[in-house]
Amino acid sequence: MLSFIRELSVWDRLPAERRPVVLYGMGDGALKVLDACGKKGIRVAGIFASDGHVRGNEFAGFRVKRLSELEAELGDFIILLCFAAFREELLAQLEEVGRRHELLAPDVPVFGEELFDQAYLDAHSGELEAVYGMLADEQSRRVFRCVLNFKLSGKPCYLREAETPKEEVYSGILRLSRDEDYYDLGGYDGDTVREFLDQTGGAFRSVTVLEPDEKNFRKLERAAASFPAGNIRLVRAASWSRDGELSFCGKAGRSSFLSPAGGQTVPVRSVDSLSAGERVSFLKMDVEGAEAQTLLGAAETIRRWAPKLAVSAYHRSGDLFRLPLLIRSLRPDYRLFLRHQPYIPAWETNLYAVL
Repeated sequence: MLSFIRELSVWDRLPAERRPVVLYGMGDGALKVLDACGKKGIRVAGIFASDGHVRGNEFAGFRVKRLSELEAELGDFIILLCFAAFREELLAQLEEVGRRHELLAPDVPVFGEELFDQAYLDAHSGELEAVYGMLADEQSRRVFRCVLNFKLSGKPCYLREAETPKEEVYSGILRLSRDEDYYDLGGYDGDTVREFLDQTGGAFRSVTVLEPDEKNFRKLERAAASFPAGNIRLVRAASWSRDGELSFCGKAGRSSFLSPAGGQTVPVRSVDSLSAGERVSFLKMDVEGAEAQTLLGAAETIRRWAPKLAVSAYHRSGDLFRLPLLIRSLRPDYRLFLRHQPYIPAWETNLYAVL
């Protein structure tokens, strides 16, 4: 076992728990938690939602109740959080609920079937140990330790301990200049381009933005009308290891993704193809589980130009070790940093690579 792991897996602990187990929330996250509970032999005693969302709903065979109803019926119980939270007021509400009952946010992957339980940790401890030794500063190692203990235990306190403000990433790691050639992969509605422009005072050499979802792309086009004049290219495509077309599940939000079960096809492009050998100085990717394929499609660009990288490291269970190892295989001289902004579960855990 890794020396800094202090927790048992929530999935291995709960089958023997005597208190009832209830779910907080509905939707895709709850379905994933229910599925994991079924596979692990964990009996779910009920589901509740925030008072404003309880309207006699039924979900997955349960009548959705208020917290007070379950308290009257069951007394004490363990709560499994089944939705994401990042706004401070909601995080404060969850802390209040956690003072009344033990509240856990069990880790289920956004994409893929690999559950981060004890067996998974043991199987990949060598790779995790290798990545831990590659991290460039103590804050990165703290985030790594905290996120792994969270993924095992589901205890939100680890994520709160790992938080740093986003501004620290820009001032302490990325240090953007006013002549960046910026590639934004997963541009959504232009929010991350605006963030980039805020950091550079609106100055840049070029900006290329990829967004595959049709409705998001229209939002991006409208947003681009307010961007400073200059060399800005908008591409309606998903990023991948090569050019072509792939099936796509469009949700008109941040969660649109490439999927064999998707109901449509979209163009996919590689960074190497898009850049055609030209300079890329800053490459950001938040591509809903396609980060590894995207890095492979940017391999020549990374080897030649060593752009600053900002890579989402939370969509798949293996991202915390597979993505750093892949980046280091492309450029062994990169320094690797890990940061986590306020979010439960461990979303907004991002990997940064710079020379």
